[in-house]
Amino acid sequence: MGGAYGDERALVVAVNAPPVDGAANDAVVAVLARALGVRPRQVSVVSGHTARNKVVAVDVHGDDAARLRERVELLLQQP
Repeated sequence: MGGAYGDERALVVAVNAPPVDGAANDAVVAVLARALGVRPRQVSVVSGHTARNKVVAVDVHGDDAARLRERVELLLQQP
């Protein structure tokens, strides 16, 4: 988990779960939640459900949103 990919500043998340019955998406949500310090229910895949590249949403508000931005920036800086 971590590091940027391409010009879009996308986070790299690698999981071992097979892309069957949403298992890989569930694994991506779990890894992101852990890395971002939020509950898994706060993370959702909003597009790319059957694709390699995904767009996710993280449901946070107020001070939590600022902390989330900081965590994402730190993760993007990892090699």
